[in-house]
Amino acid sequence: MKDNTVFLNLRRIALLLLAAALFLAWTVWLNDFEKVPLVNTGGRSFEKATVEEILTDNLQENGARIGDQRVMLRMRSGPLKGHCVEAVSPNSLLFGAACEPGMRVIAISSLAGGLDVTTVYSADRSGAVYLFIGLFLLSLYLVGGKNGLKSAAGLLFTLFCIVYLLFPMIYRGVSPFLAALIICAVTTAATLGLVAGCSVKSLCAALGTLFGVLVSGISAALFGYFAGISGLNVSTVESLLFVGQATEIRVGELLFAGILISALGAVMDVAMSVASTLNELHLKNPAMSRSELFASGMNVGKDMMGTMSNTLILAFAGGSLGTLMLNYAYDLPYAQIVNSYQIGIEIMQGVSGSIGIILTVPLVSLISSLMLGARRNSTASETCPALLSKLHSPCDL
Repeated sequence: MKDNTVFLNLRRIALLLLAAALFLAWTVWLNDFEKVPLVNTGGRSFEKATVEEILTDNLQENGARIGDQRVMLRMRSGPLKGHCVEAVSPNSLLFGAACEPGMRVIAISSLAGGLDVTTVYSADRSGAVYLFIGLFLLSLYLVGGKNGLKSAAGLLFTLFCIVYLLFPMIYRGVSPFLAALIICAVTTAATLGLVAGCSVKSLCAALGTLFGVLVSGISAALFGYFAGISGLNVSTVESLLFVGQATEIRVGELLFAGILISALGAVMDVAMSVASTLNELHLKNPAMSRSELFASGMNVGKDMMGTMSNTLILAFAGGSLGTLMLNYAYDLPYAQIVNSYQIGIEIMQGVSGSIGIILTVPLVSLISSLMLGARRNSTASETCPALLSKLHSPCDL
């Protein structure tokens, strides 16, 4: 028995190493290409710097800032590291910064024909970003312990797949919808495998997750077809079409691929919660029948549907809050608002994701009840005698 266990463990490790090697080879191959140069960035770089002195300020007596600042920067990176250079800090809500002595900034250094032009791009926010991410990971560890670290690893793997798998596939001309579906499958398998291991509940949750995100994508495509909305009706369509003309990116499918990715987290949460609950019920009471397990999964899922649907809809509404507020302030008529492309897209994203969540519940409940019921039946001959001797009654399995 011990030799068989060692052999199975070695075989499992070998399969994992083989899968990791194939995954890395696929990743390297996907990223082995050169991007089409869309803009000329020669001689321009983004460097770290510290404000040494304010040469000309733009602060007015009433507290407003008018015009640009002229500042002296000490470069902390790049070819001019350690040198002081004069720079301009634009007065803009999107670019530039209200510089003060000692402030760390990001500067655009442009070299052309021996002439160096330096402009303040923004405040250096990297420290705040890293601190916030560190607090998030620390919270995961303190609350979730080992499982929290596994969740963090799954999240990092998902981000890796999006950057180094999804983007290259779409850039190379693969259908964005298909590429997003592949990424959902890969990240779901990895995340659930890390959190719950290779188990029946992981398999049930994975199948339910893939079904849910696929339903979300199909629902969005159907809504877009009947409502006359396509991926070319987004606000960034002009920039996307320019990129699409120079590359093989299928611009029209990006919107629906994004719906798959955005729905993945919520659908996976529901699928794993239902599968984990039914697995726990089965462990605590192996005598539960398949119909009882299914009914329990539906009861748990019903309580989750409303909150998780609200999560998706409110997330999309929050992302477009500025637009909604403008519509409210200008008192636009209802017919104009409900028939606008942007509102239609927001409705499509929120509702299609919610449909995916709702239909995930019965599927995961059904799959889990069937698989756990099959395990129960396979061990019935072993458990019946013990139950008979303990309960002094017929074993009803």
